Amino acid sequence: MKKILLASVALVGLSAAASAADLPRRVAPPPVFTPVPVFTWTGFYAGFNAGYGFNTADTRAATVVGVPAGATAASSVFVTGAGAPTNGVLAFGNRNSNDGFVGGGQIGYNYQFTPGSGVVVGIEADAQYVDFGRDRNRYAFATVAGGGVAPGALVFNPNGISGLDFFGTVRGRLGYAWDRTLVYATGGFAYGSGGGRDFGLTNSSRDDFQTGW
Repeated sequence: MKKILLASVALVGLSAAASAADLPRRVAPPPVFTPVPVFTWTGFYAGFNAGYGFNTADTRAATVVGVPAGATAASSVFVTGAGAPTNGVLAFGNRNSNDGFVGGGQIGYNYQFTPGSGVVVGIEADAQYVDFGRDRNRYAFATVAGGGVAPGALVFNPNGISGLDFFGTVRGRLGYAWDRTLVYATGGFAYGSGGGRDFGLTNSSRDDFQTGW
């Protein structure tokens, strides 16, 4: 009886081992390869910008003009033109100071022929509001051989105010890209508007719209 029982246990053990060997093995799935997207400059873009600018410039120039006999430092009178006498030399100067807020936006489109690295072409337009006022002081010192104006006297000191209201451009772009680095040249059409008012020998004002390339 014991022999029969042992034989039965051995048979069951062998059968269980054989059944486990026949089961499929659990293997992890192979990794899925996801390619890294290649960077390209192709597409539309838009943005805003803002800033502040300032500068000051001084200029000097010696100009021969006619100073009428008997003119004084307070008279602020000249004779200019082809018929002017040449008995005076005036050293003219200008002092310009510019400063103000600049802000606007731009929109454009780029196309890259070969993603990653390659030639890039594009077009861009921008418009800028400018609160850029300029105070101008013009003056002249006389060195006169005779006449009523003493050498070095301040003949006149007119000043003026001018400013730039807005400007903008429409430009093309041509460049070459190395991945996320783009080196390019740009150029095109530009426009702007500004005005000015002079206070001096003759008061005047103007408002100009200018265009160019």
